[in-house]
Formats: sequence, structure tokens, C-alpha cells
Amino acid sequence: MLITDGAVDTYDTIFAKYNWPDRKVRIFTYLIGREAAFADNLKWMACANKGFFTQISTLADVQENVMEYLHVLSRPKVIDQEHDVVWTEAYIDSTLPQAQKLADDQGLVLMTTVAMPVFSKQNETRSKGILLGVVGTDVPVKELLKTIPKYKLGIHGYAFAITNNGYILTHPELRPLYEEGKKRRKPNYSSVDLSEVEWEDRDDVLRNAMVNRKTGKFSMEVKKTVDKGKRVLVMTNDYYYTDIKGTPFSLGVALSRGHGKYFFRGNVTVEEGLHDLEHPDVSLADEWSYCNTDLHPEHRQMTQLEAIKRYLTGKEPLLQCDKELIQEVLFDAVVSAPIEAYWTSLALNKSENSDKGVEVAFLGTRTGLSRINLFVGPEQLTNQDFLTAEDKENIFNADHFPLWYRRAAEQIPGSFVYSIPFSTETANKSNVVTASTAIQLLDDRKSPVVAAVGIQMKLEFFQRKFWTASRQCASLDGRCAISCDDETINCYLIDNNGFILVSEDYRQTGYFFGEVEGAVMNKLLTMGSFKRITLYDYQAMCRTNKESSDSAHSLLDPYNAFFAAVKWIMTELVLFLVEFNLCSWWHSDLTAKAQRLKQTLEPCDTEYPAFVSERTIKETTGNIACDDCFKSFVIQQIPSSNLFMVVVDNECFCDSVPPITMAPIEIRYNESLKCERLKSQKIRRRPESCHGFHPEENARECGGVSGLSAKPSLVLLPLLLTIFSR
Repeated sequence: MLITDGAVDTYDTIFAKYNWPDRKVRIFTYLIGREAAFADNLKWMACANKGFFTQISTLADVQENVMEYLHVLSRPKVIDQEHDVVWTEAYIDSTLPQAQKLADDQGLVLMTTVAMPVFSKQNETRSKGILLGVVGTDVPVKELLKTIPKYKLGIHGYAFAITNNGYILTHPELRPLYEEGKKRRKPNYSSVDLSEVEWEDRDDVLRNAMVNRKTGKFSMEVKKTVDKGKRVLVMTNDYYYTDIKGTPFSLGVALSRGHGKYFFRGNVTVEEGLHDLEHPDVSLADEWSYCNTDLHPEHRQMTQLEAIKRYLTGKEPLLQCDKELIQEVLFDAVVSAPIEAYWTSLALNKSENSDKGVEVAFLGTRTGLSRINLFVGPEQLTNQDFLTAEDKENIFNADHFPLWYRRAAEQIPGSFVYSIPFSTETANKSNVVTASTAIQLLDDRKSPVVAAVGIQMKLEFFQRKFWTASRQCASLDGRCAISCDDETINCYLIDNNGFILVSEDYRQTGYFFGEVEGAVMNKLLTMGSFKRITLYDYQAMCRTNKESSDSAHSLLDPYNAFFAAVKWIMTELVLFLVEFNLCSWWHSDLTAKAQRLKQTLEPCDTEYPAFVSERTIKETTGNIACDDCFKSFVIQQIPSSNLFMVVVDNECFCDSVPPITMAPIEIRYNESLKCERLKSQKIRRRPESCHGFHPEENARECGGVSGLSAKPSLVLLPLLLTIFSR
């Protein structure tokens, strides 16, 4: 495509060398302006290379003439009568009605468009290739994955899809937005490569196989981050992949070892199941497809729970439902019903929860069924968003199980996982503690995790319980030789990822232990009590400083230019009247203004650490050699939990050891590495059908010089005015 205001030559030698005789490259030329002197040269270039020539004389010509190239490119398709179906990359479009509806329910959603051309089939215009238009529809990407039942993928399993270029169509790790409060789109959100989220596959084995539309299996160890990237789960994933017929996409399914292989089945009557399913505290995952409510308009306003009830009672025979999943939901409803009575008895027994420290009890099953019991009024909840649609990470959705469910499943059976939810702000300001545990059959049968149960309590209530327990000792008189009340020691309660739940300094709650006790954390890493895991984020946004100068405004605004000139003249005049310090004062302000820095967010790659405790270590002591003293500490695991109590000598300061932080570091690529990455481009697959040229097309239809000859009426009008004026 050549866009110019003139060409003094036809440059036929260049075309003869690089494009003739096959003419595989079409040349489209655009002459900008009313000057017609170079029109013949540009038209010759287009006609000699199967292209099209257009002159753009006015602004109105842009809309009318620029798109002429589409008719030229469509000629071969019209002659061959090929209506190729095109699928677009994933994009966010909040202007579409169906996207707005989904955005109201689920937040901004990714869409893809499927389209095909509409041609004129008249024989007399066949060689011209007239493109009448395009017909298509917009499809939410999540609709493509509804055929894959989430409950069959296991706790950590997920489905994903990529395009023929290796770009992600949908993936749980895709983050198209940044700045959660403003929900801004990242500049490159639609071109995130699979290798940037499944980055452990360094050789692109999985990616290349999917791009080449193969069917197969691949396994590797992965490091999946949870809880806003603060924690990491190390597991082995088995990937199964194949192509999606009729589209340029490939589908993949990831199953984590130990989950998703076995499924627990049970049978109850429909009457029993419906009775317990209608309890007001029962809810189902609305993003799961128990019943297809999209087929008929009258079903689209139903929740999944309403659809199941109407399907089982025979009121909606046209509903299409997953019978196997519904049977398991009924079983889970019946089996989990007694826990409601237990929670009710606890609520009635005021002595057990007199200070209302425990606020919520909850249960979730592998079929997406949830039971929630409030021990306080809804308006008294410390964390108002917990287990609501606003708290995506802690409810069942199309991509994953709740965070408390996934973390509990990775713990030793029978143990509890305690954690403080992380806020989106820099400092963690959460005032609650969540505790959960997994439920499975503890016998010789290979039982999957069938459910998880837990509570959420006030942080202050949890900390008070800890300090009370820390003062109780096993001696005869119950007194402790040393306790956390002693001024010579500091006591901490940390979780298996090194985050502080309890500290004598309340402000340290939620911080990473290495930021507070860098020397102790460094020693724990050296001893093997904790291990560091390096993670990468190829979708990060980094703050960069850019010079913000107002000098460009003087070029765009004539008033700025005028006043700048007046200021310069006045400055020069003052130089003759006063000392140079006035000039220095005048220009220093301009210099500071010109060099003002503006912070912006730009896409970047980052590297950051995560930390995990070693399960086999129950108790460890250590001494750290500091500048002029030895710092001692002891760490002990709290039984049946993911917590550790750490006691540190506070009389010895190790200021020489810097704190250990989890702050991400931007990966900066030098010029040679950038060059190597450009040379080794990733595999992309071209479209299967290509219609470059057809022998029957009329290549002589290559445009004309619009606007070169004046219309007769415009020529006669001045003559008539001259005659009548005489």
C-alpha cells in the first residue's frame, strides 16, 4: 500500500525485480491532494501489480474511496464462490447489548466475532468481485467452554483455548484489565501468547502442538499463583489438547495430578434432594451449566437453581440439563443438610460465640453447591463482600473453585488452612481470618476431595485466642518459664507462605515475615525450613517516568506561540537593564517545567519470589551471627494447621542483613537479547485457505483518476455569470 502526494517515476525496474512475473504482491496506491500530475505514474503501478489506484482529494473521498481495496481482494473469493468463515481474536466490547448484559452479571467479558462475506452472484459482475457486505455475530468466549463441565476437571483443573497464532482466546490466567478500580484495558490484552501464562513450558512443546492443530497429551510441573499472586501452589498438570473443528482455535484441558481422576457418586431420591435443595442457605454456581437456559427466551431469566427445580418437577420439559451433575447435586444437598442443624445449635449456644468473633460458617461441595450460615447480622459482617459476586476468588465460577477450597485441598487431610485475605491495596488492611479444611474419605478407597468447610472470624478475636493459648504451659503450676509477654523476645504467628497473622505490633499483620525479620527469614531459607520459588509475570504493568513538556502546545496553538515570542523579546530586553540573575530566574522555571516527569503504566515483564514452608520440618532452632551479637530464634509448627509460631530474640539487631521482600523486579532486556528474540519468532499458523488471485478476474479494473476533469456545469457557471454581468 503506497500513500503519497506524488511519484516522479513508475519504478518498473523494482517491480520487475521483486514482483514480476508472478505478481504475488498486489500494490494499492493512494494519491493525496488535488494535484493530478503524478496520477498516471501511480495508476500504472497499481494496474501493473493487480492493485487499485485511488485519489483522495477531499475529506469526503476518504470514506468513499479508501475501502476500494476490499473489492479487489474479494474477486478471487467471488469467482470461486468461497465463503470462508473468519473468527477474530478475543476482545472486550462493552457496547454490544449482549456484552453489556454479561458485564452487569459477571463484569467485563471477552468476546469473539464469527463472520463471513456476502458476494454478488450475478454473472455479469462475477469478474469484478463485488463485495456486498459481511454477516456475522459476536460470541462471548465463555459460551465456547460451556460444553466442558467444570465439575469433571477437578479442583485445580481448567479449560483454555488459543488461536492459530498462539494467542490466548480464553485462559484463567489471562488478565486483560489493570487498575482494578478503573478497569482499564491493557494495550496488548488481545495478543497474550500461551507461553506467557504457561511459562514453565520453556520449549513451547504444548503451544506448538496446539498451534499445529494436533491432538495429544503433555505433562509438566507448574507453579500456579493464587490469592492475588501472593501464594503459590506447586503441582503437576496433565494437558490434553485438540483442535476445534470449523474454527482456527485449539482447545486445551489441564488436570492436576491427584484431582479430577476419580469422582464420588451417590444416589438419593428426587424428593429427598429437592427438599434439602430448597433450603434458603443453599446456592449453586450460576456460572456452571447445570441446565442450558440460553436455548429458549423464556428460560434466560432463570437462575441455575430455579432451572433445576423446574426441570425435576416437570414444569419445563424443554430444558436441557446435565442429568449426572444434577443427581450429584441432589446427593450433596442431602448429605450436607445435617450441618445446618449443627450451625443452628452453635448460634443458639451463646456461650460458644458470646463475643460474636466467628461471623460466617460455609461449606462447598465438588458440584458447586454452597451452604452459608451467618452468626451475626448481614450489616455486622466485617468483610461484607465475602462469598458474594464481588468476591470472585472465593466463590465457584466458570474458571475455578473458591480459593479456600483449593488451598484446603492441598493440605494434609484433617488439617486447617488459616489465612488473612489480601486486599488490592499496597498494604493489607484485612480485619478477618479465614479457616478451611477439606473433606474426603479416610480409608483405602481412592476418594477425591468431595467438599470443603470453613469459618471466617474477626482478626482481633483470632489474635486474642492465640495470646491466651501462648500463656498456657504444661508445667504443674501452669506457669511459663518464658512467655510472649517477656520484653526480650518477639512472638509471631505466620502461615506456610510466610505471612504474619499475629504479631505484638498490630501494624505488622498481613506483612511478609521477611520484611519484618529479614535475618531470621534468610536463615530459615538457608536451613531449608522455607524455600524460595521464582515466578514470572509476562502481563505486568510497570510504572515508568516520561518527560512531560508543554513545548508541543506552542506548535499547536498560535496564541501560545505568540505569547512565547513576546516572553522571549521581553527577556532579551531585560538583559540590557538588569543583572543576569533575573534571566536565570526566568529560565529556571521554564527548564523545570520542560523536565517535569509524568508517571505512566506500560506493559512489562517482571520476576518476583514466593515462599513455601517445608512440610516435614516440625520444629527448628537457629542462631544468627550478627555484627557484635548472636540472634537466636525457634520456629514450631502448630499441629493440624498451616501455621508456625516463631519466637525471636529482640535484644540482638541484625541491621546488616537487609529485609526480604516480595516486590516484583522488572526484567530488562539488552539490545542483543531483543535481537535474538526477534530472530526466533514463535510458530504461527497461516489460514488454511488463501485466495490470492484468480485467472478469470478482471485485473484491468484498477481504478481511475477521480476529480481530474471538471464537471461541465462548473465550467459553464463562471461564463454565464460573466455574460449576464455585462
